[in-house]
Amino acid sequence: MMDNKFPPRKVPSFCSFRYGLSILLHVCNVLIMSQRMCVSLTMVVMVNRTDPHGLPNTSTEELLDNIKNPVYNWSPEIQGIIFSSIFYGSVIFQIPAGYLSGIYSVKKMVGSTLFVSSLINLFIPLAAQVGETLVIVCRVAQGVAQGTVAAAQQVIWIKWAPPLERGRLTSISISGFMLGPFITLIATGFICKSLGWPMVFYIMGACGCTLSLLWFVLFYDEPKDHPCMSISEKEYITSFHVQQNGLLSALPHLFSWIFGLLAGQMSDFLLSRNIFSILNIRKLFIMLGLLLPALFCVCLLYLSSSFYGTIIFLILACATGSFTMVAVIVNTLEIAPRYCGFLNGFILVIGTIAGIISSTLTGIILNQDPESSWFKIFFLIAGINVIGVIFYLIFAKAEIQDWAKEKQHTRL
Repeated sequence: MMDNKFPPRKVPSFCSFRYGLSILLHVCNVLIMSQRMCVSLTMVVMVNRTDPHGLPNTSTEELLDNIKNPVYNWSPEIQGIIFSSIFYGSVIFQIPAGYLSGIYSVKKMVGSTLFVSSLINLFIPLAAQVGETLVIVCRVAQGVAQGTVAAAQQVIWIKWAPPLERGRLTSISISGFMLGPFITLIATGFICKSLGWPMVFYIMGACGCTLSLLWFVLFYDEPKDHPCMSISEKEYITSFHVQQNGLLSALPHLFSWIFGLLAGQMSDFLLSRNIFSILNIRKLFIMLGLLLPALFCVCLLYLSSSFYGTIIFLILACATGSFTMVAVIVNTLEIAPRYCGFLNGFILVIGTIAGIISSTLTGIILNQDPESSWFKIFFLIAGINVIGVIFYLIFAKAEIQDWAKEKQHTRL
């Protein structure tokens, strides 16, 4: 009989819902890129002629071709605006979309915006008949929808990807952005020649609408809520081995100890070689001990795409804070040796109070949303560290202060 302390059995990878989800997102990204490139590739056919329509000597074959492939007299300037207009909406709305994805249902955000983008794609041939202005408006709106899909889907893997598989699952889904142009380039030319360029928009739009309906049926925001997923896979996604967690939690403290010893050696080396003054050495290690954790906290949010990347940035963010020890603790010996014990005790009390406040504040922030709130927490940490560096650089001293000097009283 197996003990309950062992981690849940690993379920097969490619026959699992989490890998099926990554393939579903892969197809979604293929269609997003295909819809984005539709205008860019069909524009050659849409403005291929400069002759006005309906000339008396136009042949019947040419008239039929004009019906299948309508032609518009758009200047190169207008074409350039149409090409780039989709990026206006995509770039502008990606940051708000990333923020909103941490608050609202990702299922609804991705499914609805994919459907909107596909619906607009179906409407573009009709918009082209009305005029280039409506095409530009449609492309901007489509960019907003596609930017939302691209940004919101990243939040999915917070809940759906086990730490050791985040790299694989993310790469499968994101690679759809690279495959989309390849498929579009091959298919567009054939469709334009045989069916006409409007059919490119109709086919890509119809595929997107169908996929959005499948998305609403197959995807759930929480793995535990999926009715068709096996219990073993749900446990595998949501569990962590207690022993592994203990080891990973201990690593930052180990490296903090190592970095603290290293900081003391580096400080005395710089002082003994007269490389920097005492004050500049203290300022240097305050900068290292506060700015490096701030930097690694930001890296943790945007560069830790894998489990091991997350662990490395967490360790560095905690461990590099040890550099401040050779500035804060030692600095009291330099500015007030008489009151060194009192000042260090006061520093420890302030640090303890800060720890109580930060733990309480973290709990309050996490109570709003356990997943996306970590962005706010890490940015808050980085901001406080930067403010601390600025304050120390302005007010730090390395010589005995007047209020700390012993006053000699002369007796007559």
